[in-house]
Amino acid sequence: MSEEPSREEREKRDKEARAQEKVEQDALPYKWNQTIQDLDISVPIPGNMKSRDLDVVLTKTKLKVAIKGQTPLIEGDLTKPIHVDESTWTLESTATGKEVSIHLDKINKMEWWDSVVSGAPKIDTSKIQPENSKLSDLDGETRTMVEKMMYDQRQKEMGLPTSEDQKKADMLEQFKKQHPEMDFSKAKIG
Repeated sequence: MSEEPSREEREKRDKEARAQEKVEQDALPYKWNQTIQDLDISVPIPGNMKSRDLDVVLTKTKLKVAIKGQTPLIEGDLTKPIHVDESTWTLESTATGKEVSIHLDKINKMEWWDSVVSGAPKIDTSKIQPENSKLSDLDGETRTMVEKMMYDQRQKEMGLPTSEDQKKADMLEQFKKQHPEMDFSKAKIG
């Protein structure tokens, strides 16, 4: 039987994995970061380049960034699909030259990407610390679900019925009213 690794061993492994991940990500010809809703990529290029010198292709499932006539800096199938109409790229000047800035709008706004394109080194998405978000940032259905969960949590903390418990109690009361001939005095409910 194998033993669980000690806390120190787990921390050491995590640290080594993060260091390896950093080396792999730093070796990429681009930098990227993401929120749960979108992903931004910056690709450094020489300062003398103009947009007409670039070959940038954004589709729902593919990405290509290249200087015309050269090997692409990024090319491949996106890890997940994007909204093409909401995704953009621009050429921007930086202190060290220029960069192609790409903004990708994720279709599934409830999951993290482990890489930009298939075949690129992956990150450990379980280690992502999401930014705090406001309820107003959520879509209607998700917001309703989160508000219900928060309400139920508060009710439980105060020893009061949750929304589900209240719904059941209301249904029982309605049933009692519809069937006054029934005796519920000895019924065990709960």
